[in-house]
Amino acid sequence: MKRTPMMLQLIVILFCVMAVPTAILTWFSGEQTMRNSEQAIAESALAELNASRKLNENALNNVALNTVRLTATHIFDRIRPYETFDELNSNFSTVNNARAVLQELLSLNRSGEGVHSSFFHLGDSDYVVSTEKGIKKLERFESLEWLEEALSAQRGVSGVWYPRKLESSDNVVSYVLPLNRLSTTTRGTIVVNLRESQIENVFRSSGSGQQGYMLLDSNGSVVSHKDKSLLLKSGSVKPVIGEILKQSSAEGYAFREVDGERLLYTWSKSRRFGWINVNSYSVDDLMASSHAMQRNIVLLTAVIILAGTVLTFFLATWVSKPARELVRTMRTRGNLGIKGKNELAFLDAAFKRMREEEEALNHLLHAREQDARSLAVHHLIRGEHTPQAAEMFPAPNFLVAIVSIDSYRNYVSKTNPETRSYHRYLLISHCESLFREEAYGRCVYQGDGCFAIVINYGQTERVRAGIHAALSAIRDEAAELLEHTVTIGISSSAEERDGVPELVVEATEAIKQRMIAGSGGLLVWKEENGRDKKYIYPANSERRILNFLDNGDLDHIRKELKLIGDEIRSAEYVSYDNILFIYHQLAGVTIKHLRENNVSTARIFAGRGNMYAALASIDTLDELEAYIYEFCRDIVQYLARTPGEGNQHGERIIKYLSERYREEIVFQEMAKEIGISYSYMRKIVYEMTGKSLIDYLNLLRIEKAKELLLDSNLTITQIASDVGYYNVQSFNRFFRKFEGMPPSGYKASKYRTS
Repeated sequence: MKRTPMMLQLIVILFCVMAVPTAILTWFSGEQTMRNSEQAIAESALAELNASRKLNENALNNVALNTVRLTATHIFDRIRPYETFDELNSNFSTVNNARAVLQELLSLNRSGEGVHSSFFHLGDSDYVVSTEKGIKKLERFESLEWLEEALSAQRGVSGVWYPRKLESSDNVVSYVLPLNRLSTTTRGTIVVNLRESQIENVFRSSGSGQQGYMLLDSNGSVVSHKDKSLLLKSGSVKPVIGEILKQSSAEGYAFREVDGERLLYTWSKSRRFGWINVNSYSVDDLMASSHAMQRNIVLLTAVIILAGTVLTFFLATWVSKPARELVRTMRTRGNLGIKGKNELAFLDAAFKRMREEEEALNHLLHAREQDARSLAVHHLIRGEHTPQAAEMFPAPNFLVAIVSIDSYRNYVSKTNPETRSYHRYLLISHCESLFREEAYGRCVYQGDGCFAIVINYGQTERVRAGIHAALSAIRDEAAELLEHTVTIGISSSAEERDGVPELVVEATEAIKQRMIAGSGGLLVWKEENGRDKKYIYPANSERRILNFLDNGDLDHIRKELKLIGDEIRSAEYVSYDNILFIYHQLAGVTIKHLRENNVSTARIFAGRGNMYAALASIDTLDELEAYIYEFCRDIVQYLARTPGEGNQHGERIIKYLSERYREEIVFQEMAKEIGISYSYMRKIVYEMTGKSLIDYLNLLRIEKAKELLLDSNLTITQIASDVGYYNVQSFNRFFRKFEGMPPSGYKASKYRTS
C-alpha cells in the first residue's frame, strides 16, 4: 500500500464507503419498486376494467331506456284488441296497425348500436311482431318458454337482461320488458336482442384484458367471451374463475401462475345487473418497461456514485441554506408546535396547517353567507324587513311558490335523515340556480317537506312565462331527485315586500287543491268565492257503511267510499276543511259504533298511531278513500278472526323476520306473502312484542350485532353490513337508541367487565 498513490487510496476508500451502501439501497429499492409497480399496474388494470364495465352498462342502459320510452308512446295499444293472427290480418286497418308497431320496433333497433333484432308478444295472443321474421304465428316463431325463466329474476317494474342463443345460433343478450300498468293498459312483453359481439367490442375498444376477458352473470354462467364455445356455460370450470366467484368483495385483483406464466386477474361485480366482469393480463408483458427501467437504474447508479460523491456535499449545503434560514426564522417568530422534524418536513407541515386554516375560514365564511341569506328570506316571509333582503330582491314584483313533497310520510319512511338532508341541499341549490337573470329566486326549507321560493322579477310577460317554465323544471327535477312527486303551489303577485307573508299563505292554500286535483302538478292560487256555502256530509252513506261493517261486506264499503268521493268531486265547491271533516267524522262514527257494541278498539288499532294526524297528512282524495277502506278492513279482519289465528300469524311473522333480518325487507310485500294486511301485521307484532314493526326488526339486528362484537374480529363496518345496515351511521344511531352507547363503547365495556 505504501507504493500506491494517496489519491488512488482515497478514491478506493471513498468508492468502497459509498458504493456498498448505495448498491444495497439500489437493490432494496428496486425490489420494492417492482412490488409497488405490480400493485399500481393491478389497480390501474382494475380501474380500466371498471371503466369498461361502466361503458358496457351505459350501452345496455341506453337500450333499456329506449325500450321504456317506446312503451310510453302507447304504440302497442293499436294492436291490443287483436288476440289472434287472423284478427290481426282481417283488414287493411289492422294490418296497418301491426306494421306501425313493426316500424317502431325497427326504429328501436336502429337507436341502439349492436341490436340484432326485437319483437313484441301481446299477452295471450297467438302471434309475434318481430323485426327479424315480421308478423308470425307463435307456432312458426321461436319458442318463448325461456321468457318465464328470464322474468323470474325481475325486480319491480324494470326489465331484465337474459343471455341466450337464438335458433340462428347467434349469441345475444336479450332485454325483456313486460308492459306494466304504470305505462299502459296493454299486456305484453317487449324483447330486444343485443348481439353478444357488441359487448365484446366494448371490451376490446377499451383495451381490456390483454390475455382475455370474461363476462359472467350472477349464477356464474358466461355471458360474453372471445371463445364462443364457453358462452352460456359455467365459468367455474376454470380454477381461477371459480375462486373469483367465491369472493365476497365487489371488485379486486389477484396474481396467479397459470401454465408456467404469471397472470394478473381483475374482477368487478356490477350492482345494477349482478354480473361479474373478469380480465386477465400477462404480468411479464405489463412489467417489461419496469424491468428495463430497473436495469437502467443500476447502471445509472454506478455512474452517479463516481460522479456525485464530491458534488453532493456542496450542492446539498448550497441548496438547503435558504430553507434552513427560513425555518430558523419561523421558529424564532412563532410557536407552531412542530417539533422533531427536519427543515423540509417542518415547512410542509407549516404550509399544510396554514392551508387547512384558510380552507376552514373560507368554508365558515361561505356557510355564514348562506345562513345570512336564508335568515333574511325567513324574516321576509314573516313580514320582517332587513337591508340584506332589499339587496337580494331589487325588482318591483314578488311571487311565492311552495314546493310540497307528496305523501311526505311515505317519503320519510323510505329515507333516512342523512338522505333527506342531502336531498334538501340539492333541491334548494337547484331551485336557486334556475333564477339568474331577470328573475331572482331564493329557496328556504320550512319543515314537513315544504320549501318556500320567494321570486322577485320585473314587469314583463316574458319573465312570468320563464318563471312558470322554471317552476315546471323544478317539479320535474325534484321528482327525479327524490324519486317522489312534488306539488307546487303558486301565489298571486304583489308589488311590495310587505305582501310576501300573504303570498306565502296563498301558495300554501293553493297546495290544498291537491286534494281534488291530484299530486304532482302546478297549482295556482285562486280566490275562493264559495266560502259562504254549507258543508256537505254524506249522512246516508255513513249509515250504510256501518251496516256493511256489521255484515263484514268490504265490497260494498269500497263502493260506498267511491260514491262519497264522486260526490265530493262533483260538488260545485267543497273546501279542504270540509273534506277532512267528512273523513274524520267517518272514522269517529265508526269507532263510536264499535264501542257501543262493546268491541275493544284498543286491540284493533294497536300500533296504528294517531289516525287523525295520519288523515290530515294525506294529500289526495284517492289516498283518503284507501286509508278509510284499510281502516274498515282491519276492523272486519279483527271481528272475523278465530281464536288463535293471531298467534299463528305472529309465529310466521317472527320467523320471517328472524330468517331475513339481514335483507332489505319491504313490509308491504312481506304482509302479502303472509296473507294479511300491512296494518294488521303491525298490530300483531305490537300485541306480541310491545314494539312497532320497524323497532322489532332493528332490535333483532342489534342483538345479532352484539354477538358479533363480542365473538368475532369483524370491524364495525363489516358487522353493520352483516346485520342488514347499508351504512355505519344508521347502525350507530340504532345501536345507541337500544343500548344507550355506540358499538365501540359497548365492546369496550364488556371487555373491561370480563
